[in-house]
Amino acid sequence: MFVFVCARCEAGLTALLSQVSLPAHAHQKYGNGIQLPVLMESGTFAMDPDPWGPPWRRWDEIAPGEAEARGIYAPVYALSDGAPGAIVIAPGDIRSTRLIPEKRGGACCGLDGSDGPNMACEACGLAVASRIDDCSLWQAVWLAPDAVRRLLVDDVDAAPLSWEELMEEGKGTPPFEPIATWGSRLGTSHYWSWSPQWEAAAGRALAHLLAASEGRPVTVPHGLIADVFQRTLDALLPVGAPERHAVLAGPGRPAPEAGVDILLVPVHPQTGQTWTPADRVLSAYPVPLPLGVWLSMAFPKTYSPVPASGGIPHDLLRDDPLPPRPNRLFRPDLGTFQHTLVRLPAVRSPWLRKIIENLTQHMTTGLF
Repeated sequence: MFVFVCARCEAGLTALLSQVSLPAHAHQKYGNGIQLPVLMESGTFAMDPDPWGPPWRRWDEIAPGEAEARGIYAPVYALSDGAPGAIVIAPGDIRSTRLIPEKRGGACCGLDGSDGPNMACEACGLAVASRIDDCSLWQAVWLAPDAVRRLLVDDVDAAPLSWEELMEEGKGTPPFEPIATWGSRLGTSHYWSWSPQWEAAAGRALAHLLAASEGRPVTVPHGLIADVFQRTLDALLPVGAPERHAVLAGPGRPAPEAGVDILLVPVHPQTGQTWTPADRVLSAYPVPLPLGVWLSMAFPKTYSPVPASGGIPHDLLRDDPLPPRPNRLFRPDLGTFQHTLVRLPAVRSPWLRKIIENLTQHMTTGLF
């Protein structure tokens, strides 16, 4: 367990925290005027190894070779010159800080951190963190890596859970959820939608699927997985060439057959490592999925009629109401997709570079 303290005066700034992997949706911007919940579970923190936040430099200001040296292999709108290693926590886990009113940023409904750190250490006044709570952004506090220090408090529960223990918990992420919006004339309104977490997870996974395709068609299993990936894969990949096949693999699933090209595998929520078979070397391309999303894909809930309880005869079936469904086709998150794809060396291939160059067109046609 750790706490973070002010780098200048050593004042404690957080509750006791344990480290987990950075969520796939950490930098997601979802919709317009949407009320997103808290990004991190209370009592946890994650670290972003990449620079993020202001100051930013546009692509035409980047020196030749600089972007690739930073692991970016295709043009982006801008690169962050912020310090790498920002730490994200739940807002309720911050301590002994105050807001800096003049660092509101360009937000319309809250704080977005675009002016740099907007929270100061209450003891010495050093700017130490950015509170994010604007519409369409996940609520979080990002600690500035050059303004805080991490202190080890104790080693209780330091060992990450095993895959078996994670499977026993079985915390899946539902594919659909109600979305809250601002601005309704009658107050806060809601609508039923695909999960933003699923859209971000699919954006990251889609980038890997394209890289694994080697420019050939890719098929995924029928059902919910096909709803998420197949339409976009068919639109972005050529037809006619020999297909590559992607299957689900992971703990509690049958061993993948020999010759499978691509595996959709879970990411450990604490370590960030992708699952690999224990008994052999993984030759297929592993496509990472957050554990909660993977669990819902690998072990989906069924909504068939069930026997009624109580005094009704046991052989009588009733039709339970089916969960509501979104009124649109699934769309992977564009920002997460682009963020991932430009960081894969495969994007240097001309056919993948063309996808990056045509993202605006793909968005207008409803793929993203």
